[in-house]
Amino acid sequence: MIVVRNVFQLKFGKAKEAKELMKEGVAISNRLGHAKATRVLTDVTGSFYTLVFELSFPSLAELERGQQAITADSGWQAWYAKMVPLVKTGHREIFSVVE
Repeated sequence: MIVVRNVFQLKFGKAKEAKELMKEGVAISNRLGHAKATRVLTDVTGSFYTLVFELSFPSLAELERGQQAITADSGWQAWYAKMVPLVKTGHREIFSVVE
């Protein structure tokens, strides 16, 4: 099992808008069967305005297939265009689940 965390550092004052938009992102992901499970997390401590979109995949190969499918989807592309202006920076973390 692979867990992917897409970590977004949001622009100041854009957290509420990004959280609402992320609901659309989860719906698109679910519609496309992109991942087994998704969670959206926000910061409690640490860097302010952090939003995490967490997904699980059976394998790295499934992650790659899912990435190709979702980025080719016009609905995702439209969603992404709305998300980009809210984000200052970001990174992806990929973990292998031990237990």
